[in-house]
Amino acid sequence: MAVETRTAVSGAPVPRPPGPRPRWRRSEAFTAWLFLLPSLIGFLVFTAGPVIAAGVISLLDWNLFSPPSFAGLDNFTRLGPDPTFWSAFGNTLYFTFASVPLTLLVSLALALLLNQGLRRIAVFRSLLLLPYATITVAVAFVWIWLYIPTDGLVNAVLGVFGIDGPAWLISDDWAMPALIAMSVWKSFGFGMVIFLAGLQAIPQQLYEAARVDGATPWRTFRSVTLPLLSPAMFFVVVTSIINSFQVFDQALVMTDGGPGSRTTTLVMYIYQTGFQNYEQGYAAAQSIVLFAFIAVITAMQFLLQRRLVHYDN
Repeated sequence: MAVETRTAVSGAPVPRPPGPRPRWRRSEAFTAWLFLLPSLIGFLVFTAGPVIAAGVISLLDWNLFSPPSFAGLDNFTRLGPDPTFWSAFGNTLYFTFASVPLTLLVSLALALLLNQGLRRIAVFRSLLLLPYATITVAVAFVWIWLYIPTDGLVNAVLGVFGIDGPAWLISDDWAMPALIAMSVWKSFGFGMVIFLAGLQAIPQQLYEAARVDGATPWRTFRSVTLPLLSPAMFFVVVTSIINSFQVFDQALVMTDGGPGSRTTTLVMYIYQTGFQNYEQGYAAAQSIVLFAFIAVITAMQFLLQRRLVHYDN
């Protein structure tokens, strides 16, 4: 028979010290760590490790062929007067702030369309997701053919309407918009699927209540759909901005940064600095600045989510 220990003053039972964790809980925690281990190893080897290595290399003067020497912050001070770096940074901002809103609009519009109960919706969803699932380099080569000034499909369609299309990929004014159009087509499928999942999770009773109250379709969209879709939108915005700041493949394949440096993005300039000019320390310093900028932008978005994102508890 168990004997309870009570305090002398109140007579309340004294809590016993916690015993060892049950064996099933220890086994459950061990199993969870086993499942997490591959992802954790991948993160340490392919994400955290390269970031730490870039931070170390950014403090060195190293050309890959001779022993590195310590350079301190010299690589970072070079960034200030480097016009090519700031041009590439501006091109990256231009690409990001043009492509991300367009991708969101196209993704949301298609998600709303597919959410209308269309027949064979799985077929349409698969076809619209196909560009996202295709390798970027393959898509870039197809779009190069589409942009051919004389025989390309884009200018042929414009010619039907009496518009003389430009030489897209060698035009100072149209090369970056051409990359943006291709990138929007390539990436809208991801946002579409996320938005469609968010739309299908919204309770239909809310739409029925809005119809009973006489709300117009626009008012229903603004007061019901958008607030409840805001978590999905927040996720798509954050991931799209991070990806757009790292744009590289399409610029390298379609324009090689030209004409001039009109489509040279920051990641492309890092590649040129590190693997064409063999200035590993300076390239690493640029990558650290890009990493810090993306981290700040992402942190700002997480701070703003408290105001803009509605979580239905």
